[in-house]
Amino acid sequence: MPIASKEIRITQKVKIGGSQPLFLIAGPCVIESEKHTLSLAKEIKRVCQELQIPFIFKASYDKANRSSIKSYRGPGLESGLEILRAVKEECSVPVLSDVHETNQIEKAAQVLDVIQIPAFLCRQTDLVLEAARTQKPINLKKGQFLSPQDMENVMEKALSQNNENIILTERGTFFGYNNLVFDIRSIPTMKEWGFPVVIDASHSVQRPGGEKTSSGGEAEFIPYIAKAGISVGADGVFLEVHENPPAALSDKFNSLKINSLQEFLGALLRIKKAIDRNNNLD
Repeated sequence: MPIASKEIRITQKVKIGGSQPLFLIAGPCVIESEKHTLSLAKEIKRVCQELQIPFIFKASYDKANRSSIKSYRGPGLESGLEILRAVKEECSVPVLSDVHETNQIEKAAQVLDVIQIPAFLCRQTDLVLEAARTQKPINLKKGQFLSPQDMENVMEKALSQNNENIILTERGTFFGYNNLVFDIRSIPTMKEWGFPVVIDASHSVQRPGGEKTSSGGEAEFIPYIAKAGISVGADGVFLEVHENPPAALSDKFNSLKINSLQEFLGALLRIKKAIDRNNNLD
C-alpha cells in the first residue's frame, strides 16, 4: 500500500494531502490581464466546486525563464501580485505563483498562499531557504535535470528551516534534445518522503525549445500523463488551462482547453476512487 502523505493546510478552507481528495493546481501559464485571469479563475472554481475538488489557482506574474528575449513575460511582480490578490478576494480561492529571486519573496509571501520554486531553480539553495523561512506552503518542482531521488536534497533544504509545508511536483525529465519524458516511478519514489506529490500533466508534455524561440508541446497527451500519475498515487494535478490555447501568450502548446476540464477531472476522480478502493482492500 502506498505511503499516505502529510496533510497540509493551504487556507482555513483548503487542505490537501493525507485523507483529503484529489486536488487541482490550475490556471494560465502567465497572467495576461486582470480580466482574463479572473475569468479563468471563476470558471475553474465552478468546475471544481461541482466535482468537490480542492482548487489552488496558479499563474505567473513574471516568466523569467522564457526561451526568447522577445517572449511575453507577464505584468511583473507588483502588478501581477495585485491581480492575484484580486483573484483571492473575488473568487475566494488560494493562489500560487513562482518566485525567481530571493528579493521577490517578502512581497510575494504577503499575497501568495503557496510559493512555488520553479523547476530550473530547484537547486538554488538561497531561493529555497528564503521561501521556506516564510513558513508558507512551498511547491518544489523537480528539475528537468534531476532524478526523483535527487529531490530529497531539495526537500531537506526546506526542512532545515523547520517548514514541513512541502509539496513535490513531477514535471518530466530531459530526454535528448527538445523532449521530456515522464518516468512514472517518480511519483512513488517521492511519495516515500511523506509529502503530497503532484503530477504536472502540462509541462510533462512540453517540448523545451521545440519551436526555436519558444517551447513546443503535445497537449493531446495531457490526459494520459495525468491518469498515469493518479494511478500510482499522485495526490494532485498541476494544469495549465486556457480558453483558447493557440492564442495563449505562453505555453500554448501544452495547455488544456477550459471546456475540456470537467470531463478531464471526472475521469481522474474515477481512477482515484478505484485506486483508493483497491488500497483499502489491500
